[in-house]
Amino acid sequence: MTILGIAGSLREGSYNRALLRAARELLPAGVELVEHDVRDLPFYDGDVEAAGDPEPVIRLKEAIRDADAVLIATPEYNRGVPAVLKNAVDWASRPPLASPLTGKPVAIMGASTGRGGTARAQEQLRAALEFSRATVLEQPEVLVPEAYMRFDEHGELVDGGIRAELAELVDTLVRVASDVTLAA
Repeated sequence: MTILGIAGSLREGSYNRALLRAARELLPAGVELVEHDVRDLPFYDGDVEAAGDPEPVIRLKEAIRDADAVLIATPEYNRGVPAVLKNAVDWASRPPLASPLTGKPVAIMGASTGRGGTARAQEQLRAALEFSRATVLEQPEVLVPEAYMRFDEHGELVDGGIRAELAELVDTLVRVASDVTLAA
């Protein structure tokens, strides 16, 4: 089984990239997490789409189609989802009736330096993904507030409570993806 990991932060040293690495460590045997970088996606533009998807968009859609599930780690910028991540969802949601997101199991998590732990960004991202007909996990939630206290200087998740929540999220995503595969 393959899980596609997407970080909504472009920084190499971001807490959300570190959260994806921690998720990889918690995967059961036989499951791999493959990260996809969304930095090269052009801004969504219907005219560009009408002329044909650019290569970075094609790669994103293929990665989503090829994966059994998607795990997104989002920061929260100005009480919302980062533009780069919303842009990726906008491209992946097209065309509306044949989106690679349709029926795809998706889990959302996020880390921030603030106290809210990305709750608002996750809510906005969930709405965009559900509108795109993805199967978005409602629970468990992984909200990592004050991330500087949860990760060490090497980007390792050292908070046992958050690690347990992350393990539950990963296990749930794998179970849901397995159920979808069996039903197909």
